[in-house]
Amino acid sequence: MKLLIINPNISESVTCLIEKEARLSAAPGTEITMLTAPMGVAYIETRFEAMIAAYAVAELAATHAARHDAVILAAFGDPGLEGLREALDIPVLGMTESALMSACMLGKRFSIIAISRRITAWYRDMVERNGLIDRLASIRCLDEPLRDIASVQDDHGARLQALCEAAVSEDGADVLIIAGAPLAGLARSIKQRLPVPAVDGVSSAVNHAQSLVSLAPAAARAGSFAKPPRKEFRNLPPGLTQLLSQLP
Repeated sequence: MKLLIINPNISESVTCLIEKEARLSAAPGTEITMLTAPMGVAYIETRFEAMIAAYAVAELAATHAARHDAVILAAFGDPGLEGLREALDIPVLGMTESALMSACMLGKRFSIIAISRRITAWYRDMVERNGLIDRLASIRCLDEPLRDIASVQDDHGARLQALCEAAVSEDGADVLIIAGAPLAGLARSIKQRLPVPAVDGVSSAVNHAQSLVSLAPAAARAGSFAKPPRKEFRNLPPGLTQLLSQLP
């Protein structure tokens, strides 16, 4: 089984965090290819930045997906997820949706732990888009400047754990989602110190991808995720041009 994991952020240091957690989560025999967005921002925090990232992700997926069994978008917010599901015949997963699905199988109400206040509105939008807003207990976040996006876990580990504990004791969370690519692996490292289960978007996506590949679902030929119709296009990079040329 071959998984293509794309970091929609341009931070190679964050890609390393994602890859470490992905390899710890992968089953024996699962091969992982890691890619980093060639354009965009170091850490996606707004809807506009996510729009830019979605284009970068689409280009990488169009170029490399054919040699893989599933694609994972490794940014909390899943930029480009639904569009790629239309265009590709293999499962496409995102960190947000995967973490939400894991959380819902572990408890009734979940809280999201984030690394910035600006990002919380977008996260709430993602929960609502997935039809789970009634199960959201809270979104708690760091509210201080970040020295380095790759060192958030080291710089703010104690504060992040305190946010997790407050989400349980004050907000009634049954499950914690520790969100965002820069926090990849944190749930694994602190789960024994938390009073409720904690899930990670990377490990959730890897495990759900392995399950979907094993289930071998047929590609959609009807419904809203059927392939887009063929249209005239121009001035696109080679990967996207090739993918679009294969549309029915």
